[in-house]
Amino acid sequence: MEPRAKFLGHAIHQMLIPFPLGVLGIAVVFDVIALITARHTGLFLAAHYMIAAGVISGLLAAVFGAIDFFAIPRATRAKRVGTLHGGGNVLVVLLFAASWYLRREVPTDPSMLALILSFAGFAVSGLTAWLGGELVSQLGVGVHDDAHLDAPSSLRRRPAR
Repeated sequence: MEPRAKFLGHAIHQMLIPFPLGVLGIAVVFDVIALITARHTGLFLAAHYMIAAGVISGLLAAVFGAIDFFAIPRATRAKRVGTLHGGGNVLVVLLFAASWYLRREVPTDPSMLALILSFAGFAVSGLTAWLGGELVSQLGVGVHDDAHLDAPSSLRRRPAR
């Protein structure tokens, strides 16, 4: 099934998702580097701004993802995977938004809870990214009208027919 939200013939959601994934991932990288080095003030501050950018761009990507999601037929594997993908990404944005909120007072010295929330969001984003890949690569959602919306999981190593 082709995407409902397109720009110049391509799925808008698929164009936007690299931004939140990238900046939220870099925020975690900055946090980790800050934790293991003595030059942490600037890195924690950069992570703070990266999280803000990731949450905003994640919300924008979600709008276009929702448009495509509601076009997936009910009672298909694609709808179930899409539900997990979308719900998981809501959780990712909430975890990072909470981390960003906790950092607001002193962004150069985040609490342990703020760091844990961003690390948890990063871990969940790995799963939701895989689910998004499953939707596109295995099930054909947002790629073509002849999608295989009930294809088996790519983990089963059986071809989609």
